[in-house]
Amino acid sequence: MKIEEGYMPFRGYKTYYRIVGERTPGKAPLLLIHGGPGSSHNYFELLDDYAETGRQLIMYDQVGCGKSSLPEDESVYVRETWRAELVALREYLHLDEVHMLGQSWGGMLEMYYLTTLDPKGIKSVMIDGSPSSIKLWIAEQHRLIQYLSYEDREAIAEAERTGDFSGPKYLAANDRYMERYCWDDPTPDSPEPLRRPTNGKRASLIAEGPNEFTENGTISDFEVTDDLHKIHVPVLVTNGTDDLCTPLIAKTVYDHIPGAKWHLFANSRHLALLDQHDEFISVLDQWLNAND
Repeated sequence: MKIEEGYMPFRGYKTYYRIVGERTPGKAPLLLIHGGPGSSHNYFELLDDYAETGRQLIMYDQVGCGKSSLPEDESVYVRETWRAELVALREYLHLDEVHMLGQSWGGMLEMYYLTTLDPKGIKSVMIDGSPSSIKLWIAEQHRLIQYLSYEDREAIAEAERTGDFSGPKYLAANDRYMERYCWDDPTPDSPEPLRRPTNGKRASLIAEGPNEFTENGTISDFEVTDDLHKIHVPVLVTNGTDDLCTPLIAKTVYDHIPGAKWHLFANSRHLALLDQHDEFISVLDQWLNAND
């Protein structure tokens, strides 16, 4: 398979992109938008083999992440920057007609992009594990925390009370919370892309906050639920039963988008692409082929 890598100039910075496969008539490319803010394209490399079906895959690192520029200027790390970058990337790579798949924050960025700009040429959108409301997200994370041990609940509560997220008890509790609802820390046996650094800790801290349940960064007021009715492209909402993005969060998105579909992965956490790889590919393939 052909793999092309490059950089797009963006506001004096550089945005890394990676293109897998070649364009096939009748099959619009799939643009993959990673989560975080502060993750990277890395985990989307688990989809590389899917390009053998003739579907070109395009992934990129949002500015502040991965192989893209890592600006010192904190004012860069806002939703408007990443929306503008998405607009610029579509233009730069001539993605006149495209499918989009956004995971976690990537799906939030899709919702923000679609409700504020009404872009043309979007064949379909997959919103994978993404909230339309940070307020609801925070409430659901605190509900999920209640399933942890008493010791872990207390450690997290104490960290939130004091604002000190550096203590060993809190760090261990947060690790267990993330392993239960997100994904495991990489080990030597993990797929190679998952072992690579994302270089996005700073972006995550500025935009999101210290963890998934203490959202006090630049996207902490994210709320697009009442605007979702403006989305008029085919939308597939997905999440896992054991996901940071709970079924209630996913259903809230699904309920507010006209004509949306919803697929619940019965044995997945926050990355069904990893936890239920084959089913994820199957669901994705059927969805894209139905909307070409």
